[in-house]
Amino acid sequence: MKAAVYKGKHRFEIADIPTPTPGPSQLLVKVHSCGICGTDVHAVMYEIAPPGTVLGHEFSGTVVKTGSQVSRWKAGDRVVGGGGEPPAGDQPASRSHPRYNYRTMGFQGGRTRAYAEYVLMEEWEPLALPAGVPDDHASLTEPCAVAVHAVRNSGLKLGDSVGVLGAGPIGLLCLQAAKAAGAGKVFVSEPAPARSRAAAALGADAVLDPTKEDVTGKLVDLTGGQGPDVIFDCAGIRSTLDQAMNTVRRSGQVVLVAVPWEPLPLLPVDWMAREIRLHTSWGSSPGDWKISLELMRSGKISMKPLLSESSFIPLEGIEKAFEALMKPSTQLQMVVRP
Repeated sequence: MKAAVYKGKHRFEIADIPTPTPGPSQLLVKVHSCGICGTDVHAVMYEIAPPGTVLGHEFSGTVVKTGSQVSRWKAGDRVVGGGGEPPAGDQPASRSHPRYNYRTMGFQGGRTRAYAEYVLMEEWEPLALPAGVPDDHASLTEPCAVAVHAVRNSGLKLGDSVGVLGAGPIGLLCLQAAKAAGAGKVFVSEPAPARSRAAAALGADAVLDPTKEDVTGKLVDLTGGQGPDVIFDCAGIRSTLDQAMNTVRRSGQVVLVAVPWEPLPLLPVDWMAREIRLHTSWGSSPGDWKISLELMRSGKISMKPLLSESSFIPLEGIEKAFEALMKPSTQLQMVVRP
C-alpha cells in the first residue's frame, strides 16, 4: 500500500509498504480521508516524530477485513478512527499518568497511522459513522471532540457570552460547540479573511480583526462593559493568552485549548485582581466523540465552512501541506485523501 513516510528534517516520502494483516481482535480499515492535525504538524516542526513514522489520526474509512475474534464489525462498515472505550488498564498516559508532560511523553510512535491507504485498528477503537454524516466530514470528528471537550469542561452556562480567539479549525468548532451548549453570544477574533468569513457563516455574533481593532476594548464594549464570561484561546500565539486574561470579565474563565510550544509573555498585574480562572483543556474522551458525531448528524455542528475543494490533497501533496502549516497559517482544514 502507499503511505506518506516521515523521513526527518521536515521531509516525507511516498513509499510502498506492506498492507497490514489484522490479528484476531483487529480490523483493517481502508482510509477515506485523514485530517492534518496540529499535533502532527508540531511533531514534524519540532522533530519529535522519528524517521520512518507514518502519522495521521483524524480519519474516517471503511472496514475491509476483520480478525477471527471480531464480532462488532464487518466488511463495509463505515467508521471513524477513534472514540471507542479502551479496556480497563489501557487508558492513554495523557489520562492516567500522574505527571504527564506532552512535550516529553506525548508522541506515540511505532504504529502505522492513516497517512496511508489502510490502517489497522483494535476492535474497541472505532465508532460507527451515523447515516447522513459524509466521510470527509467524519474525518474531522477528532478535532470536533477536542472542541466539545473544551466546552463541556468549561464553566459555560446557558446564556453566557463567549469569546473565541483564533478561527482555525478548532476555533470554528469551539464557536459551534459553545452555541450548541447554550451560549448567548459568541464573538470571534481572527485576522485571516477566509477564517473570518467561515466564523461569520457559522453564526458568530461579531468577528473582529486583531490587526485592525482593539479586541479587548471591543469585546468589553460588546458585553456591556464587563468582558465575556468565558474566553477560549484557540490560537496560542504569543499575545493571545495574556489578551484573553486581560479581556475576560471579573471572576470569568479563560480556557486554553491551543497548545503553545513557546514561552508566552504574561503581565498578571493587569488582570489578577479580577480573580480570573484559567483552565487548560486537553484532547477528548470517548463521550466527546459520541456527542460530536450526534452534533454533526443533527446539523448543530457543520463542517462545510471548514472545507473547500482546495482542502483536499493526495498523499503526494503532504510535504507541501506541512510546509505551509508550519508557517503562520491562514488555511482552514487540510485533508489527505490516500
